[in-house]
Amino acid sequence: MFGIVRPCTHRLTEGLKTEWMAHLCGLCLALRADHGQFARVATNYDGLIVSVLTEAQTERTAAARRTAGPCPLRAMRTAPVARGEGARLAAAVSLVLASAKVRDHVADRDGLLARRPMAAAARRVALGWDRAGARAGRELGFDTAVLVDAVDRQTGIEALAGPGTPLLHITEPTETATAAAFAHTAVLAGRPQNTAPLAEAGRLFGRLAHLLDAVEDREADAASGAWNPLTATGTSLAEARRLADDALHGIRLALRDAEFVDDTLLHVLLAHELRQSVDRAFGTATCSHQGYGGPASHQGAGYGPYGTPNPYGGGPSGPGGPGGPGGAYPGGPGGPGGYPGGAYPGGPGGPGGGMPPGFGGPGGEPSRPKPRGFWAGCAAFTWLFCTCRICCAKEYEGPWSRKKREGCCRDCDCNPGSCDCCCPCDGC
Repeated sequence: MFGIVRPCTHRLTEGLKTEWMAHLCGLCLALRADHGQFARVATNYDGLIVSVLTEAQTERTAAARRTAGPCPLRAMRTAPVARGEGARLAAAVSLVLASAKVRDHVADRDGLLARRPMAAAARRVALGWDRAGARAGRELGFDTAVLVDAVDRQTGIEALAGPGTPLLHITEPTETATAAAFAHTAVLAGRPQNTAPLAEAGRLFGRLAHLLDAVEDREADAASGAWNPLTATGTSLAEARRLADDALHGIRLALRDAEFVDDTLLHVLLAHELRQSVDRAFGTATCSHQGYGGPASHQGAGYGPYGTPNPYGGGPSGPGGPGGPGGAYPGGPGGPGGYPGGAYPGGPGGPGGGMPPGFGGPGGEPSRPKPRGFWAGCAAFTWLFCTCRICCAKEYEGPWSRKKREGCCRDCDCNPGSCDCCCPCDGC
């Protein structure tokens, strides 16, 4: 699974968790029904938002759900799943964008795709997905050419980008593609008055998706020498965070201008979970269940998810001072108790120099596993799928990115968080 909106299910009520899973499974099954079994690898967390948007604008009927059979990702349980035009549009959009991702891996000669036979096979898969997505889009009145055109323009824009290039110039193709998909949900729902505000929400969502992907991959791209928009344009993390916060605010304003029948799940995903995604990417907040490699107590306000100092708050001079909330690590310089010598092994006063255990390699630099190529990722996904780890594991390694993920159905033992929306919210 990939995508930026990955809700930790302990923050969802049981009813919202069931609804979210219904849309996720509906997307997966729509991909299978319209495009074949292998197309299910294109299932992603962000694609289901298209399905959620469509349903939020329409009256719920019995035909909007069906009971799906047992599935390994649901621990062999049956479940109600979403169906209809929203799920089919989400499938078409996901498939076309997944084909673009395959072509991008081929162009970058990632992993096994550096070999010509594998690259040729991947191109054939991508071409088939493009055609299938276009066919499904035509049946729904949606022209997927806008998505393909956006992907094609992205390559040229990135090739010309350099220091001083506005970051929003690079995110424009992604914004255009997501704006078109969001706006078409209003057409499917028969609410033309929602087209403009949803297009704006989609544009800003695309901007966020591009920004957060760049932030999360910045260190890995630097290590591998891959192109990254932040590095290429010389954009600071502070500026990227400002743009992300502006996009979040704009999405909320745009959604206020649209008319919905029931936007409860949509509000949770795009007002609350999207904020969590931004905080997670920039290391300003984390869920104790998300397992970024260290104890939850070391992932507070003063340190990012990899144990690195957080530039957006806290630290040794933050609230509580050394050893307190946002302060130094317990046992580190100025912290109480802990490891012999007052420091973690590898920290100041401990052997090795640099970071706490498990947070890096030589010199204390945080290390991440190298992402897998497309086919190696498919093999890893198949293994995760068949062993139910994607569904039930507390934590697993993403099949392509190798980032830490959490099983979408695993048990949680903490209390649901309260609504912390910074704007006036209906139904919070």
